Amino acid sequence: MTAPTTPGLNIDDELSKKLKFVLMAVLIYRVGAHIASPMVDVTALYNAIQSSASAGLFKLYDALGGGLQQATIFALGIMPYISASIVFQLGAGVVPTLSKMQKDEEGRKQITQWTRYFTVLIALAQAYTFTLFVEGIPGAVPNVGFLSRLVMVATLTTGAVFVMWLGEQITERGIGNGMSLLIAVSILERLWPSMLQLIGFVKDGVVTLFGSAIFLAVLVAMIAAVVGMTLAARKIPIQIPRKVMGRGRIREGQKTFIPIRLITAGVMPIIFAQTVILVPSTAARFSSSESMLEFANFLAPGTWAYSLIFALLIVVFSFFYTSIIFNSVDLAENLKKQGAFIPGIKPGSATADYIDGVLGRITLPGSLFLAFIAIIPIVVAEQLGVSQFALGGTSILIVVGVMLDTISQIEQHRTLRKYDGFMKSGRIKYRGRSSRFGM
Repeated sequence: MTAPTTPGLNIDDELSKKLKFVLMAVLIYRVGAHIASPMVDVTALYNAIQSSASAGLFKLYDALGGGLQQATIFALGIMPYISASIVFQLGAGVVPTLSKMQKDEEGRKQITQWTRYFTVLIALAQAYTFTLFVEGIPGAVPNVGFLSRLVMVATLTTGAVFVMWLGEQITERGIGNGMSLLIAVSILERLWPSMLQLIGFVKDGVVTLFGSAIFLAVLVAMIAAVVGMTLAARKIPIQIPRKVMGRGRIREGQKTFIPIRLITAGVMPIIFAQTVILVPSTAARFSSSESMLEFANFLAPGTWAYSLIFALLIVVFSFFYTSIIFNSVDLAENLKKQGAFIPGIKPGSATADYIDGVLGRITLPGSLFLAFIAIIPIVVAEQLGVSQFALGGTSILIVVGVMLDTISQIEQHRTLRKYDGFMKSGRIKYRGRSSRFGM
């Protein structure tokens, strides 16, 4: 009997369906991101935000997938869900109950459900706060009243919950992490308008052709560097000894490794640092005191004080966030239970200390690289006069990380499906051959 050819077709069909679902979900998300909330004058709101002291915070929020400056129905974006996830993720590092729940399947499902509920609460709070802000802008809400406030809060909250659901659907039925993919698509969508704006600057003589070429070359070099550093990992060798499993079965000894990423914390240290440094400077701009305004200008993006403090915060948050998400004690205990060990290191606490030492040594260069990537685009853009360009260090890290993860999952999916198809074909061949011998 010849092997059927359907497995190969099934591979393409299944992957094609997943990719089509992702594209459809992304299309829905981006269409919703351009539909304005009812009862809001978008032009008046946008102009007011651009001239306000809080413009930096709005730009940071919108850079991560929001649409507050246009007051769209998906204005809150995926940030309420990300904020809720971070709360529970950090809470697991300090609350023993949450840490214990994360170790079993039922506990993780419960935490996921709590995260959804907390997302709704955060979305409600953010929607109500933003509605009050919009109502305070002259002309932004033509008919201010209880009904307009209720409609806007309900619209923004529903939009945030729908985006959360859409991201979960992409993760379950599509390819890649849905939440991260939505943020990456939001960033990439602003890339083309920024390129047109840069061309306009060159035509108007605001930026020289040579200066724009340097800026683009810096971006390309940064993308290449981020790809390399994202994939870079320190491999800790692991030895699994030979073991008798029972009934004559023997598990042969194996040599493997634990890969520890050079940038374990990802983009989160930059997001934390940006939030921390923007809040005091934004608050200072609301003050009428000259000293407070001088302080706000002192911490303005592009100044040496901003760059230095920003870099220090990134390094601090890199160590902090890495210590939260990477539990060396649990890793050492799991290795001990499996009978595995690091050559030359005693199992247990000594293994945990060794892993902590390795993690500390690689986190420092990784955090310095994050600081470099976050600051260089700001400095170069300020010097060349293209500070409005959409693709900054944070955006590059997010997009590159998401694209690499998505490509990796696509390759894994194709490999696993091909392996399954190969095994099925092999069994059919074997059965056909066996039947000829009457077995």
